[in-house]
Amino acid sequence: MPLAFPSLSHGTVAFGFFNIESDMLLLQQNFFFADHFCRLVLELAAASKQAEAELSLPGWRIDEPGQMGNVNTAIAGVDQSGFIGATYQAYPFPRQQEGFKQKPYGIRNQAEFARLIEAYGQSQSHKLHWQGTEQIVTLAGIRFEREAFLQLIHYVDRGGYPRWLNEERPDYVQAMMDELANSFADSFI
Repeated sequence: MPLAFPSLSHGTVAFGFFNIESDMLLLQQNFFFADHFCRLVLELAAASKQAEAELSLPGWRIDEPGQMGNVNTAIAGVDQSGFIGATYQAYPFPRQQEGFKQKPYGIRNQAEFARLIEAYGQSQSHKLHWQGTEQIVTLAGIRFEREAFLQLIHYVDRGGYPRWLNEERPDYVQAMMDELANSFADSFI
């Protein structure tokens, strides 16, 4: 489930996984896959000694709220309109509470989620801008203080809410965290 995170430019923003069968993340109306986000974090860590850096993250954007849909109503089966509703038509919310865990194999469903979002959103390269002197990360036009951006990284590491199934992280998440701890311990991360 997406959670609320503080930003400098947009107040509280939604970020996170929105369907437990996918590794797709949302940041407000911007969507991208978690493996791409993890690679971006490692690129940022490598560039964080610089005063400024510009990186990009492939994804999509849905500007129209009706085209995006609503996580809560889609989960409840009340309104499965928009992209998020389409994902719950394809992968319904589990009937048993114990089934509500983020799947570490969500990467397998990337092609289907990419196909679904094409009907609702525009393909877009989300820009990430690093301002080293101010310790500010701007992703998809949303500005974050360093600590707030770190919260996004830790959310992905945990598997968000409800956490990873059996606490098993996908390889790309584990690789990101290992690389951050081993090679970039002195970076901004």
